[in-house]
Amino acid sequence: MKISLALGPRRGLSPQTAWGCLTTNLAIPGFGSLLGGRRIGYVQAGLGLAGVLLTTGCGVRFFWWFFKNWSRIQDPAADPVVVLGELWQAVRWPLLGIALFAASWLWALGTSWAIVREARRAQAPIPPPRLQS
Repeated sequence: MKISLALGPRRGLSPQTAWGCLTTNLAIPGFGSLLGGRRIGYVQAGLGLAGVLLTTGCGVRFFWWFFKNWSRIQDPAADPVVVLGELWQAVRWPLLGIALFAASWLWALGTSWAIVREARRAQAPIPPPRLQS
């Protein structure tokens, strides 16, 4: 069995398939765009995956640091500016990962709406039934 990530030729989608692309993009950014035949889905999926990996990897490290320094963070005698500076140093990479994923998700949502609008426009109007006299 051969698996390929290459997109086929873009074809018209039914409104049901377009809504399927939208819901796929809500769950996994970029993959619904790929299902809709949009090459930009590769970039969206890569950005979303990078955001998840960065958030997960650096988030685990942040939680380790946070629990290790819990007593120092809660110390009323500690300088709050120093503590916030250290907290920022520990949390900035997980926050960047969250921002990357959010940007990918919003971008994929915009692409999904474009796919749905295009499918609605391409749908042929159903003519009314003919009246017989």
